[in-house]
Amino acid sequence: MGMVGGGPGAFIGPIHCLAAEMDREIELVAGAFSSDAGRSRAAGETYRIDPSRAYPSLEAMIEAESARADGIEFVAIVTPNHLHLPAARAALAAGLHVMSDKPATATLAEARELKAAVDTSGLHYRLTYTYTGYPLVRHARELIAGGEIGAVRKLVVEYPQGWLAQPIEQEGSKQAGWRVDPAQAGLGGCIGDIGVHAFNLAEFVAGQPVTELLADLAAVVPGRRLDDDCSVLLRFANGARGVLLASQISVGELNGLRIRVYGERGGLDWRQEEPNSLTLHRLDGGTELVRTGTAAVGPLGTAATRTPGGHPEGYLEAFANLYRDFAALLRGEGEAALVPGIDLGLRSMAFVDTAVAASRDGSGWVSLTV
Repeated sequence: MGMVGGGPGAFIGPIHCLAAEMDREIELVAGAFSSDAGRSRAAGETYRIDPSRAYPSLEAMIEAESARADGIEFVAIVTPNHLHLPAARAALAAGLHVMSDKPATATLAEARELKAAVDTSGLHYRLTYTYTGYPLVRHARELIAGGEIGAVRKLVVEYPQGWLAQPIEQEGSKQAGWRVDPAQAGLGGCIGDIGVHAFNLAEFVAGQPVTELLADLAAVVPGRRLDDDCSVLLRFANGARGVLLASQISVGELNGLRIRVYGERGGLDWRQEEPNSLTLHRLDGGTELVRTGTAAVGPLGTAATRTPGGHPEGYLEAFANLYRDFAALLRGEGEAALVPGIDLGLRSMAFVDTAVAASRDGSGWVSLTV
């Protein structure tokens, strides 16, 4: 693996590295970690790679690695959103597969351009919608697909955070700075940062695409140009109704992603901050608590579990599951649907674009078309 982004002060770059290498099927061997050559070399030292393989640019990495017998086979993109398209396009053009942090691009137009590049290349392109890697998320998907709760009627997905409740971007926070900057984040703020996670999770678990939405987005903190709080009503293809709430100004919240799905005969409830438990409600009033690492978990969830029950697995393991599945794809094995690809990336960008425009224009209910 070669990485673009993830230099000094980055959060997600080290996470990608830890996740990719967890199962010893992937090794980070090169990177263009920063546009500053010195900072890129410094990052290479922290990642413990050969100093000669810490490059000053993606172009330099591609050129040098292409000339090596042991050169990189794919590129992990862990940059701010506005760099996703050029990095992916360059990697694909060089014959390299791509694993990208979400969202796919900064805008819907860019996502369409990227899809064309992916389709033309014939290479693998995948996105780290991390929460689809959790064992009990995959188990919930399997339960719903198998009819365990009957036809889905209602879905509520919420993703509250509180870390942007104050304008910390004005105090020099690097992580906040690019997320509230349209030039780097793209059209959406909160909705593009965590709203796409909630949207992807809803469709992944329910097995139903969203067809219509009604959006109310706001920049609550004075001076912000991008939304930091979002409320979106959803309609699914099978007629089910949904609610999506995403917020980064909810004081006291950390990473409160939660999904509840209600069907004709039962309901499911899963929380990211307590990921090793899934609550299954029955029509007769009974409630079952499903735990990871137990016989109650189906094949999909079991395959994503590494330890016996009672040994907590969380964010890093879920992230690693996506990389393990990606490695299987590169070997010509594995189930492609388990690792989100360009089509789901395009859907997520259509969701952001549609919601932002509908909220801005007061359009009411609008169709979600890709």
